[in-house]
Amino acid sequence: APITMAASAELRVDQLPADPLLHILSFLSFRDLINCSYVNRRMNELTKHNPLWKTLCNYFIKSKTQHDSCLYYRDLGRYITYYPVLKRAWEQLKTFLQQRCPRMIASLKEGATELELNNIEAQINGSLPNDYRCSYRIHNGQKLVIPGLMGSMSLSNHYRSEVLLDIETAGGGFQQRKGMRHCLPLTFCFHTGLSQYMALESAEGRHKFESFYPCPDQTAQDPSAINMFITGSSFLDWFTTYIHNVVSGDFPIIRDQIFRYVHDKGCVATTDDITVSVSTSFLPELSSVHPPHFFFTYRVRIEMSSKASPEAACQLDSRYWKITTSDGNVEEVQGPGVVGEFPVMRPGKVHEYSSCTTFSTHSEYMEGHYTFHRLANKEEVFQVAIPRFHMVCPSYREPAGRTVVPS
Repeated sequence: APITMAASAELRVDQLPADPLLHILSFLSFRDLINCSYVNRRMNELTKHNPLWKTLCNYFIKSKTQHDSCLYYRDLGRYITYYPVLKRAWEQLKTFLQQRCPRMIASLKEGATELELNNIEAQINGSLPNDYRCSYRIHNGQKLVIPGLMGSMSLSNHYRSEVLLDIETAGGGFQQRKGMRHCLPLTFCFHTGLSQYMALESAEGRHKFESFYPCPDQTAQDPSAINMFITGSSFLDWFTTYIHNVVSGDFPIIRDQIFRYVHDKGCVATTDDITVSVSTSFLPELSSVHPPHFFFTYRVRIEMSSKASPEAACQLDSRYWKITTSDGNVEEVQGPGVVGEFPVMRPGKVHEYSSCTTFSTHSEYMEGHYTFHRLANKEEVFQVAIPRFHMVCPSYREPAGRTVVPS
């Protein structure tokens, strides 16, 4: 009889002892855990168990205090989808900066509060996306100093360095003028006035939450016509892609600044003891869609192997370029030295220089060679290959909404 009774009795999950029930709850997602908290009073008490939330909110719970984890969830729970990714990105960036350009860390501002973010939304009469809010809870941008966190670029007569704006400054720069309606600035450069923006609404050809550089249409009769060089599909995409390029070493650190040169790892050529590699960067502030004028800078690194013999020492005499545009036009350029210099290469020596080019098609590629002579024998002349490197302008969108994706 007892066996029959035991077999027929219903055992409810919430009647299990606390330890096995907590073990079961530990496998649930945060949404399922919240749903369980509404079942009854006992389940509500068990779902408040601190270790359950420490596992789910691993980046939220880093305080040494013994606060209830649910308090952290109530404060930051709306960001649980984004917080681990953004927190990790910020931590990786700060670790990198501490090693490579520590003075930039001092410019980072403490995270904003929910109230401060809500006040900005009230000020601009619009909603900020949760990935943006989440990042600004971690760090409220940076102080208005140079160098900017979001990358620099320097040519002989041109300098750009973009600051990641704090929410107060961004709110003050919120745009409602024709051509830029519902656009919030993300960055700002003191020297050029350049900013990247985020569209808070789908309007005037823009997609909601995408980031872009505005580019006035110089051929349109309407002076408010704005083309856009697209830099990200969302704040999360824009920010984490940039951080990845920084911490992976894709962007070089030059004079304690992050330079946004992109290097194709296959863009390397070695001739005997000399290796040449090239990286490139697009300059939106010097470019336009209409009329088509795309400005690129490229940085060349020439290195002689440290294992080369002293007799291999040589000097660069001239350069030759073959430039091919996407419409098939070919131009050949040659001249003495590189940017007015005739570098001498010895074992272990590295020479780097930057130059620039413009073109009217969406893309082009360059390749060529340098001519050297040996220092020990000027009659010994030889060529060193420059690898082919491509320059492709970013995707852009016109005011009518037509998107162009160059290839």
